[in-house]
Amino acid sequence: MTLHADAVRTMTAWKPLDRGQESLRQAYLGFLAARPDACQRSCEPGHLTASALLLDHTGDNVLLTLHPRVGRWLQLGGHCEPGDATLAGAALREATEESGIEGLEIDPVPLHVDVHPITCSLGLPTRHFDVRFVVRAPAGAEAVCSSESLDLRWWPVGALPDDPDGNAGIGEMLAAVPS
Repeated sequence: MTLHADAVRTMTAWKPLDRGQESLRQAYLGFLAARPDACQRSCEPGHLTASALLLDHTGDNVLLTLHPRVGRWLQLGGHCEPGDATLAGAALREATEESGIEGLEIDPVPLHVDVHPITCSLGLPTRHFDVRFVVRAPAGAEAVCSSESLDLRWWPVGALPDDPDGNAGIGEMLAAVPS
C-alpha cells in the first residue's frame, strides 16, 4: 500500500467528533482524490503532513517544540518522507526524531486535522493538511532537543505557553484525547 492509499484509507475510516472536523475530513478526501501527489512536499498547492501530540506516560504533560520557522510552541511533526508507509508511521517517526525519545506508542486513529497556510521548504506559499495523532511516551522519558527545534519542553496540559494563535489547536487536540 502506498502512503497516498493509506491516507485515503485513514481519512475514510476516521469518524471525527464534531462537524468542523468532519467538514475538514471531507476536504482532505477531496484533495486526496484530486492529487495523487498530495502526500509529497513537492505538491505546491498543499500537502499532507503528520503531527504528534506527544503526552507523557501520565497524560498530564505535553511535549511542545519552539518551532524555528514559525517561532511558536507547537506539537511535534512535519512532512511525510518517501520511506513513510503510513500517516501514523510518519507522525511517529517525526515524534521520535524531534523528541529523541525511544519507545513511543502511537494511536493510529487520527485525533484532529487542520489546514493552515505556510511557506515551508519549497520556499513558496502553500498549505499543510496536517493529520494529528496521539503519541505517548514511556515512563521516565527525557526529551533531547534536536536541530529541528529552538527549544523542547514538557508543559502541563492545563498550563500551556501563552500563544493565542498556536494554543487553540493544541487545546482542541487535548480536548479530543480519548481517556
